[in-house]
Amino acid sequence: MFDIFVKIYEYFIFFYATSLILSYLVLAIFSFIAINRYKSYNTDIDDEELLHSDLAPGISVIAPAYNEEKTIIINVKSLLTLNYPLFEVIIVNDGSKDKTLDLLIKEFDLVEAPFAYVEKIKTKPYKRTFKSTNPKYEILTIVDKENGGTKADAFNAGLNASVFPYYLNTDVDCILARNTLTKMIKPILNSKTQVIAVGATLRMSNNCEIEEGIITRVRPPKALIPRFQELEYIRSYLLGKMGWELINSVPNVSGGLGMFDKDVAIKAGGYGADSHAEDMDMMTRMAVHMMNNRLDYKIGYIPLSCCWTEGPPNISILNRQRTRWASGLFQMFSDHRKVLFNPNYKRLGLITFPYIFIYEFLAPIIEAFGILFSIFLLLYGYVNWNFAPLILLYSYTFAIMISSVVIIWDQMTFKYYNTTREVLTLFLTALVEPILYHPLIMFFSLKGYFSYITSRELAWGTMTRKGFDSDEDKGGDKDSSGDSGNNTDKKPGLFDRLKNKKDSSGDFEPIKT
Repeated sequence: MFDIFVKIYEYFIFFYATSLILSYLVLAIFSFIAINRYKSYNTDIDDEELLHSDLAPGISVIAPAYNEEKTIIINVKSLLTLNYPLFEVIIVNDGSKDKTLDLLIKEFDLVEAPFAYVEKIKTKPYKRTFKSTNPKYEILTIVDKENGGTKADAFNAGLNASVFPYYLNTDVDCILARNTLTKMIKPILNSKTQVIAVGATLRMSNNCEIEEGIITRVRPPKALIPRFQELEYIRSYLLGKMGWELINSVPNVSGGLGMFDKDVAIKAGGYGADSHAEDMDMMTRMAVHMMNNRLDYKIGYIPLSCCWTEGPPNISILNRQRTRWASGLFQMFSDHRKVLFNPNYKRLGLITFPYIFIYEFLAPIIEAFGILFSIFLLLYGYVNWNFAPLILLYSYTFAIMISSVVIIWDQMTFKYYNTTREVLTLFLTALVEPILYHPLIMFFSLKGYFSYITSRELAWGTMTRKGFDSDEDKGGDKDSSGDSGNNTDKKPGLFDRLKNKKDSSGDFEPIKT
């Protein structure tokens, strides 16, 4: 009987692993086609015309903030220097307990102002709105509210305060390329089908050179944990989501950077107030709304790196982040269980959801069981030593191959890193990722599932920021991020020089100072 069980297990693992490998290969082909298709219509000439057009649609940039005193000033300045003809910046102070709000008030000359805050989506109580007395910051709005416990509640408050038909959600720990709005609105303007959301690639800001909220030099992180994440992000966005984009089955648009049709988002009910996977939850809500109302829609993705975010610098903070993400994934499948394998939801119910459920949600459980079962087989002498090493080598080699292909494709297509040494560090990272990093992610995922099942509270905003004034992750590189927002008596900086400067050159070009 036990022998039969072992055989069934072996066949299951074989078919599961084979189907996963085939899915990666298909996504890689789809990604290649989608990226080349994008490059065929993405031109700087169109960007220039859009920047000077009176018909450019308005965009509201919404960024929740909770205890972000270390990075809040530099990141708000980054948002204010975006190059687009018509936009506003809304910072939602979600009940911060540190000096986040005080720093904002002092740096941007804020005063309490009357504001027509209409609660289209229910949130935790709204307190007040701040506007600047300085005309230089007239596009900035600060919404102060009680803490909602999740980032989703803060995004909903930002939606209530926004005035434009499209909104860009981001985090205040993110640094955006100046042409982000121009690049991300183009798939909406170029499509005959209604585009309800657009996403773009994220990277780690750890070890990048930053001057007053502007990325001036892109580098892969020096610290190992953020460098693992850099590789993971490139693989996920460039290969995964660009592949899904080709067949209009993008599973989610990142909460760190995504552009949405505000009308559809509000009609879909906004973000789930208690959601810990607000990005996928929002995307699912909008897609379900469109299909329930028999409306055609499209979810776009662009392969450009428009956003750099400060990744967890150590295992402890990575643990908190990934545990929360995994709990959110479990919550998402629980809340939207009617979609899974439901033909009424077309590609979402029959392709996207099943893929994520089988290869992302179940993967940590299957892997953990496999490890424990392999130990059992080893102890009782059931291991086939003729084939076991070959299977391990095959799996390891395939994982490295996928990462290597993505690194090469990324560098050949966009060339964000300037030196061969920087690219080689990612190749070396790919060699040890399956051994060191992947087991951690598996463990944190299982921990997140357990947290959700046992109803443990996972509030947002638990990541400790190092800030951009620290040399620790930059390996002693000279910091160019300016002060932390405490000193308002200073010479005109990069923000002042760029405020009215029009620059639409390239997909991303660091500002020369």
